[in-house]
Amino acid sequence: MSVKLVIFDWDGTLMDSQAKIVSCMQMAAKACDIAVPKDEDVKQIIGISLLPAIKQLFALSDSKQDEALAEKLRDAYKSIYFAQDQTPCPLFKGVPELLNRLQSLGVQMAVATGKARRGLERAWEQTGTKSYFVASRTADEAQSKPSSDMLEQLLDELGADASETIMVGDTTYDMQMARQLAMPAIAVSYGVHSKEQLQEQSPQCIVNSIAELEDLVCDRITSQN
Repeated sequence: MSVKLVIFDWDGTLMDSQAKIVSCMQMAAKACDIAVPKDEDVKQIIGISLLPAIKQLFALSDSKQDEALAEKLRDAYKSIYFAQDQTPCPLFKGVPELLNRLQSLGVQMAVATGKARRGLERAWEQTGTKSYFVASRTADEAQSKPSSDMLEQLLDELGADASETIMVGDTTYDMQMARQLAMPAIAVSYGVHSKEQLQEQSPQCIVNSIAELEDLVCDRITSQN
């Protein structure tokens, strides 16, 4: 398989932001005076766009009352995430080395994330990684995962073919959107969804660390040259 483009999810794949997302969602629930969700329940909705994630987490309908509550929770979450919660969000160990190596091999890299554009730009600024990526799609620019819309937009923008692209992510949502396009996908087990959940989506393989991911992807690339 020829590899010309690697598309990464962000949260839980390149950045260890799980604790912050959980903390902010729980604080948002408290601020809106509703039952605080358990850690594990919040983890299950990480990866999809914020408003759909909130509606799924809190079992909210499309009624006007629930829509209003969902929007209130969304606004509280955003305020807490950007201005109040100080939980650190480091890159996973080995991410800079992975990005440097892929760049040196001439492979294009992109991001498909459930974060909003503001959140991704902030993460890039904090980690100094924006220059590695030739394109990106965020929650406010495409349909929420598991729709394949983000990937379709990226392929179209870059003139890339799904068969020569690898999607890398930590959730079933990432695997589902890649599968819709018959795009090869690699799942990482150190994020929010379990190996068992990921296996149900039939990724090409599941890796347990950034180091394993680097070896696997870079070996494929070097073997094709």
